Amino acid sequence: MTIDPAFTVGPVRRRTFGAFVEHLGRCVYTGIFEPEHPKADEDGFRTDVLELTRELGVSTVRYPGGNFVSGYRWEDGVGPVDQRPARLDLAWHSTDPNLVGVDEFARWSVKAGVETMMAVNLGTRGVQEALDLLEYCNIDGGTAFSDQRKANGAGNGYGIRMWCLGNEMDGPWQIGHKNALEYGRIAADTARGMRMIDPDLELVACGSSGPSMDTFGEWERVVLTETYDLVDLISAHQYFEDFGDLQEHLSAGHRMESFIRDIVAHIDHVKSVRKSTREVNISFDEWNVWHMSRGESKAPTGTDWPVAPVLLEDRYTVADAVVVGDLLITLLRNTDRVHSASLAQLVNVIAPIMTEPGGRAWKQTTFHPFALTSRHAAGTVLHLAVESPVLSGGKTPDFSALSAVATLDAEAGEAVVFAVNRSATDALKLDASIMGLGNVRILEALTFSNKDPYWQATADDSTSVLPAANVSVKADGGRLTGELPAVSWSMIRLALEA
Repeated sequence: MTIDPAFTVGPVRRRTFGAFVEHLGRCVYTGIFEPEHPKADEDGFRTDVLELTRELGVSTVRYPGGNFVSGYRWEDGVGPVDQRPARLDLAWHSTDPNLVGVDEFARWSVKAGVETMMAVNLGTRGVQEALDLLEYCNIDGGTAFSDQRKANGAGNGYGIRMWCLGNEMDGPWQIGHKNALEYGRIAADTARGMRMIDPDLELVACGSSGPSMDTFGEWERVVLTETYDLVDLISAHQYFEDFGDLQEHLSAGHRMESFIRDIVAHIDHVKSVRKSTREVNISFDEWNVWHMSRGESKAPTGTDWPVAPVLLEDRYTVADAVVVGDLLITLLRNTDRVHSASLAQLVNVIAPIMTEPGGRAWKQTTFHPFALTSRHAAGTVLHLAVESPVLSGGKTPDFSALSAVATLDAEAGEAVVFAVNRSATDALKLDASIMGLGNVRILEALTFSNKDPYWQATADDSTSVLPAANVSVKADGGRLTGELPAVSWSMIRLALEA
């Protein structure tokens, strides 16, 4: 690869490192909230989870869904807790006791040091309910809903800037599922009304639920034709699963990049047709490895409607963590058009953080590449010239074995290279030209790998794949050299010397 500060993609956006908390399974109850836990604070939030959230480096958190939001009545989750109704959650065949709602989540967000990204229900509800929620959240006082918030114990408004206009409305599994024109019109009406309250909100329209949907592409065209001048972002959702073909699994970043390019093409088509000077960008607000064909992803059925059932509690491998690291590299590499992203989800549900009810909280393998990328990516994303072997895996032919990106923080005098070897079998010899950076020295070189790519962390042993110093990487004579093991994620931090 060649690394030169003259070739830039765009800024490192803190919102790239967002996450997602949905009322799904144990994400909220016994996840972030467990009043009976020995480490619960005065508001019932698990302080061990708060500490791990801060260590993970999460910037924004999307709430309260997800499929859940399409049947959610936000009013059920405010006011005296003992007067709140329990409701059936049709999306996940569960019961929500409404012990956590808007005000509780706002308090949790402050403690976690994250920005709230709020979603409104455009499935069973519509424009007026979205405007009511915006008034409740953001108006300081003097109106019915803002005064209700104050009576419920909050002070001035929460100042929530980012708002999702529904969730996956093209999906037939969605409560209130709509076709593209129906959704585009209600999204436009909702956006127009919300901007009458605050013209500076950042609004996210629903994109198609994934690249494999029959609706993909045409959905974006129709929805953006209705909403282009009213929204800032359109959502993208994509999950990846290991079906037993490791090489195919390791192509996930390549598949995400193809999806991003397609979405950009659809956005810019509408921009061209409308002869607009505005640029709508992407909120990749659901992404992760999700083994959805496995038993833990199956929702309850029948007459039982449990509270906080065990759902989607995937146990992640080293290979899954390498894929997550590659997906972050891909998001950074497209920072010119991907302006926000949310790892789905934060706790217990396809999550980097796991908890035991009443017990421990611990890190899955996927925790580490996310935390280190969030901590060290800063400044400007650089465009790299990369040459590497070409791989094929399963249904995905012809993708690069090396996936890499670099960031340059001129103020801190530091450059960071993030690299994944996507080969399931072969190490790569790294040879990078870094003359454009001037004199450098290596601050830190970490490689995340394991002789068994299917090794999983547990509460008893969550540290066996922590990155270790990679002494084989050297910087000398304007070149960076070393070795990248098969199925590995690496981070190399360079100090720029005068």
